[in-house]
Amino acid sequence: MIVFRRRALGSLGLTVAFAALAGVVLPAAARSYDDDGLRSGTVFTSSNAQSGNELLVYARGQDGALTLHARSSTGGQGSGAGLGSQGAVTLSGDGRFVFVVNALSNSVSTFALQGRELKLVSVVPSGGLHPISVTEHDDVVYVLNDAGAGNVAGFRNVHGELKPIVGSVRGLSVAGGAAPAEVGFSDDGDTLVVTEKNTNRLTSYRVRSDGGIDAPVVTASPGQTPFGFAFNRRNRLLVTEAVGGAPGASTVSSYRFTQSEPAKPLVVSTSIADTQGSACWIAITPSGRYAYVSNTGSSSVSSYRIAPAGQIELVQAVAGQTGSGSSPADTAISADGRYLHVRSGGTFTISSFTIEHDGNLTATSTAVGLPTTAVGLASN
Repeated sequence: MIVFRRRALGSLGLTVAFAALAGVVLPAAARSYDDDGLRSGTVFTSSNAQSGNELLVYARGQDGALTLHARSSTGGQGSGAGLGSQGAVTLSGDGRFVFVVNALSNSVSTFALQGRELKLVSVVPSGGLHPISVTEHDDVVYVLNDAGAGNVAGFRNVHGELKPIVGSVRGLSVAGGAAPAEVGFSDDGDTLVVTEKNTNRLTSYRVRSDGGIDAPVVTASPGQTPFGFAFNRRNRLLVTEAVGGAPGASTVSSYRFTQSEPAKPLVVSTSIADTQGSACWIAITPSGRYAYVSNTGSSSVSSYRIAPAGQIELVQAVAGQTGSGSSPADTAISADGRYLHVRSGGTFTISSFTIEHDGNLTATSTAVGLPTTAVGLASN
């Protein structure tokens, strides 16, 4: 049973209802997260509605099919429109928490996953204007705000309560107009990275032991319109390059980091084409061997192979398709590496694929009826 209670939200000066989750509760046999509750076999997205943002929870069956399990208010307001970002919904590394940005109300919500219960723990100001992406590593949380001058702001996650970190608010490569797309930690947590679409730059920061960050290090992107990115467990960074949405022109670049310069990304593979349009979102398998890119302009998913040193090669330009006019966006891979999920903004769906041992994709099912304003995707 989901708990219902009310709680004052600290510095926001607001009181919100921790509402009971609405939606269909599936029979236990239909769930693949039976033993671990919501911490296994679950997919999360947000409604991003101006009237009130919600976290939507989908249960994944044994065949990979998704069914809406529940939905809960975030205690904030969404933008009601696309955010042009990756990471609007993020799981903590230990799988215990979900973080959701509320773009219109300039706040971030934290949910705790406790068995089969989803509990809204806190809603805090994002440290800037119009938050669009959030990331976490070892209880350190950073939020990317894209309005005003634009910045990143850091927090310490204390049992779901986000506490601001002194010295964690930093600007981007320019004060305003950068059009950032994502904030994310390196796999080892030593580096924080932001992609900037308008400046064609990566802005990165060394993360200190106290969770604060040093001054930004700015690196030119070899390809235009760097957008989404992901790290594998060898700390190799892959970044999509949408090239302004030009048909057939999208690329992906890879980077590595050194211990002597942990905040400086060094190019390994330069702008490897996928021959598709508007490559924006990307996810990497837990093995670190394969990456999948959503091509919004081509309604397709491309696959790349990642070498141990970080070199990448295109495996299939069209490894999967999400349907004509679907405009695939956010991507997420299950923790066991068996399933790829892709949220499509054109058809308001989530397409699911089985990831085969050789990296090939097999379409399994499509969940329909997402809110038209939905953004973000996370999977465990």
